[in-house]
Amino acid sequence: MASGYAVSGDSKGTFLGHPKGLYVLFFAEMWERFSYYGMRALLIFYLTKHWLFSDEQSGVIYGAYTALVYITPVLGGYLADKYLGQRKAVTYGAILLTFGHLLMGFEGSGGQDPASLSIFWLALAFIIVGSGFLKANISVIVGQLYPRTDVRRDGAYTIFYMGINLGAFLGSLACGYLGEVYGWSYGFGAAGVGMALGLVVFILGKPLLCGRGEAPDAAALAKPVMGLKLEWLLYAIGVAAVLGIWVLIQYQEVVGWLLLASGILLVGYVLLTAVTKLPREDRDRIFAAMFLILGSVLFWALFEQAGSSLNLYTDRYVDRGGVPASVFQSVNAMYIVLLAPIFATIWTLLGRKGLEPSAPAKFGLAMIQLGGGFLVLVAGAAATGPGVPTPVLFIFLIYLLHTMGELCLSPVGLSAMNRLAPAHMASLIMGTWFFASASGNFAAGLIAAATGSEKASGEGAGQQTVLDVYSQIGWIAIAVGIGVLVIAPLIKKLMHLDTLKDAEPLAGEDELAENQAAGVHPATRGA
Repeated sequence: MASGYAVSGDSKGTFLGHPKGLYVLFFAEMWERFSYYGMRALLIFYLTKHWLFSDEQSGVIYGAYTALVYITPVLGGYLADKYLGQRKAVTYGAILLTFGHLLMGFEGSGGQDPASLSIFWLALAFIIVGSGFLKANISVIVGQLYPRTDVRRDGAYTIFYMGINLGAFLGSLACGYLGEVYGWSYGFGAAGVGMALGLVVFILGKPLLCGRGEAPDAAALAKPVMGLKLEWLLYAIGVAAVLGIWVLIQYQEVVGWLLLASGILLVGYVLLTAVTKLPREDRDRIFAAMFLILGSVLFWALFEQAGSSLNLYTDRYVDRGGVPASVFQSVNAMYIVLLAPIFATIWTLLGRKGLEPSAPAKFGLAMIQLGGGFLVLVAGAAATGPGVPTPVLFIFLIYLLHTMGELCLSPVGLSAMNRLAPAHMASLIMGTWFFASASGNFAAGLIAAATGSEKASGEGAGQQTVLDVYSQIGWIAIAVGIGVLVIAPLIKKLMHLDTLKDAEPLAGEDELAENQAAGVHPATRGA
């Protein structure tokens, strides 16, 4: 056993070799992902079929929503690190999420009824801000259960990553089926119940966390600020954020311009800091990290078609055998659970032989597989002929290739950020990683809008519009992937892996962490 175990989260005992607190976090996050992905599976259909938005409008709304879900963890992570502590931030986020998911079950009269739509926008705002408080912090507590040198850390994140995807799998199945077969309120209501269960698990399991994730200065939280205890003032800021997001989500173009302006400032500041304040090797590592971050924007822009345009394509143009289209949103999570151990084994075996691809090479492979998935679907549709439903096999194939790409990029990317960022730039680099995900998700909404079948006359023409867009982005992704593979040795050289010191803290361990990419295996550490 590692020498550091005595100061880890083991004081309440272990289960299967890990602190019991890990399983509290596992089940809490599993239920949170159940609710999030259950709602996500239905959202594009809710927009097009219930609220009667056009495909173009729905794609942009979906993109703005998912972008804000990925950007609010920057605020939630900062408030937790500075004041609240991760545990209270997660609890507050779970409360907001539960309320938001239950509000989603209020269907109103549908159509473009202003009063009912206002409640819908409010539900989205609660979910966005709640995700900001929870998403940034729960995986940080996982790391806090273990000493820095504990050999079980990577295994713990792998177990946690499995919980994420188990929740995503079950949520898409259950909420998707209930929502499409029995009614929207049943599907969204199930998501709300799932989130409530996650909140109960987290609250009841507090003793097993052994004091991890508590506020850095508990006394400061009790001091009055502007007539309120600081803790309650922070909660009030969360409510104010909900109201602000409620306005913002209704003006999706504003979200896009804010992302663009903020992105330019953020990237410019990071590069300026690297050039003017860092020694050569740290500066080079920041350049390598920025290359990977910018590459991830394109990846997520294409990958996130799954919840929007690909979901609509599955509903309209695929021979599903009567299975609700939203249920197919579970396929990605199923593949991750099945393939993640295989990928970890492959990287380990290749690493032992000195053949493991570098992190930038894995990014290139991810882009090629992503593009290949779109082209496989296009080929499958072409083989059946115009007007004939696409065989469901090709939906399984596109998700297979996209998931393989995700496993080459998502956990590898987080590991690379952990290694490349100097300790004093940890929050900045992890925030930039989140920002790339947000930007990619918004761009995904714009691409989904381009597939809107209203631009063409007739169902066959509408299908061809989608396939034409998929063909274009598929070839673009493959071309970019090949380009990344070509320059991967140069980017690897900029990473200066041979001079990294184990004594340096890993960026992000005490800062922001991305749940989606929490599965970091030992094999990826040397990527």
